[in-house]
Amino acid sequence: MRPAARWTPGTLALLGGLALFFAVFLVYPVGFILREAFLADGRFTLRHFALLISSPSSLQAMLNSFAIAGLTTLLTTLLTLPLAHLLTRYQFRGQTLLNGLLLIPMVMPPFVGAIGLRQILARYGSLNLALIDLGWMDPANPVDWLGGGGFWGVVILQVLSLYPVMLLNVSAALASVDPTLREAAQNLGATPARLFRTITLPLIIPGWFAGAVVVFIWAFTDLGTPLIFGLSTVVPVQIFDSLTELNTNPLGYAQVVSVVVLTLGLFLISKRAVSSRTHAMVTRGHTAGAFTPASPSRTLAIWAVGAAVVTVSLLPHAGVILQSLAGRWFFTVLPSDWTAANYAELAQQPLVGLSIRNSLLYSSLSAGLDLVLGVAIAWLLTRRRLPFAGLLDALAMLPLALPGLVIAFGYVAAFDFDLDWLNPRQNPTLLLVISYAVRRLPYLVRSAVAGFQQTSLTLEEASASLGASPWRTLRRITLPLIAAHLVAGTILTFSLAMLEVSDGLILAMNEKFYPITKMIWLLMGRIDPNAAAVASALGVVGMAILAS
Repeated sequence: MRPAARWTPGTLALLGGLALFFAVFLVYPVGFILREAFLADGRFTLRHFALLISSPSSLQAMLNSFAIAGLTTLLTTLLTLPLAHLLTRYQFRGQTLLNGLLLIPMVMPPFVGAIGLRQILARYGSLNLALIDLGWMDPANPVDWLGGGGFWGVVILQVLSLYPVMLLNVSAALASVDPTLREAAQNLGATPARLFRTITLPLIIPGWFAGAVVVFIWAFTDLGTPLIFGLSTVVPVQIFDSLTELNTNPLGYAQVVSVVVLTLGLFLISKRAVSSRTHAMVTRGHTAGAFTPASPSRTLAIWAVGAAVVTVSLLPHAGVILQSLAGRWFFTVLPSDWTAANYAELAQQPLVGLSIRNSLLYSSLSAGLDLVLGVAIAWLLTRRRLPFAGLLDALAMLPLALPGLVIAFGYVAAFDFDLDWLNPRQNPTLLLVISYAVRRLPYLVRSAVAGFQQTSLTLEEASASLGASPWRTLRRITLPLIAAHLVAGTILTFSLAMLEVSDGLILAMNEKFYPITKMIWLLMGRIDPNAAAVASALGVVGMAILAS
């Protein structure tokens, strides 16, 4: 239970600082976008949205983005449902290890993997050439796996990268199903198909929907993958291209508002679905018998399925590693020449080293800022009785519903000031750090809140009774007790920020401020037959930094 509110000067100053931060770096940019989208000559108008709907290219981009997001959600569902069933129904040797391996793609950046997947799935890429060598494909008519100008390449990579998100949610939902309900249905003669349709599926819908919303929004707003595949007729790329004409073309603002409405709407629906009691279980049986011991042959089969999924999902990144070491890779399944020259070329380019230092700087500062903000917000939510605690919590969680594309676009549009240190066109350092921090703040807030909630108030009350100030109590008593939660949250925020794509591509407009992701995109755009190999080498460096 939280203690009664004490409106000390320190508490008021903390609340004021948080209010100012959210007002300037979250509410103001979003409000600026809304103003530009709905106002023309000082009057309310829907003309910009009418232009958006009447534009064939914008309409096609919206349809393509919906198709990519919808197909990604559908395919991740079809992939994860049987996997989640096997992992939550059976107990087998190495289960924890397999669970961990299946989650690896979640921390591997799809932006980097796109380079390797393009090499593997091209018309005369590694896959088709291997099938031609086996005599399973006509060399004159190879399959276009990336079809639609890279459309299917984007879908495939999104599925391979995002299935862990769906797997976590579906597995949690399946694990929470009362096993006695399945047993009762089986005793009444229900077939496995009917049992799944009438018992299991209705009970896991809220959990599945929570994962589906995250996957759909992530796939819909992803900027880096379509750029690598050269797919320009999607909403994120059109928003990115509109940055060069913000003052003359309002369609960019209208597209961003459309994305905001979509994401916020889906998150509200998701929240309602997750909290819905329509499919709630009246009772909950013991779960000790929920796992069925797997026989050796079934264990081998489960491992074969899991290993196949992990192997295929890591193929894009394996392709990046191979390409980074390729001296020549043309019309062959594997590189015909191997070299470390691509890494040597990276070392000779000053901008590459600068981009690595920039990414480390941005990520470190953003993780530190998240740590401070997360602890402050969690302390207020758990240790002070605030009349508007729900609003503070909602503001801290709001970035989950605002893609990086929206936040970065808002910063470019709203902070076009004469102040060089605040204008991303002059020096984006501050806004890059803040955008990284705002995007990852919910993770650290939740980690800190969990730590505070698991820490008894007894020691803090004893410290206060001996005359210690709240700050001294927090510093000497509480923070050491919740250090594990804070370290885990800080590492997560740093890792996610290290290879962030949307913020870096949009906000970093000057080469000396480029992070790793923007430098990879720059290297990919060079007119040089070795450009992809050098960009892959930098991608491998980025993955190595994450792995370390």
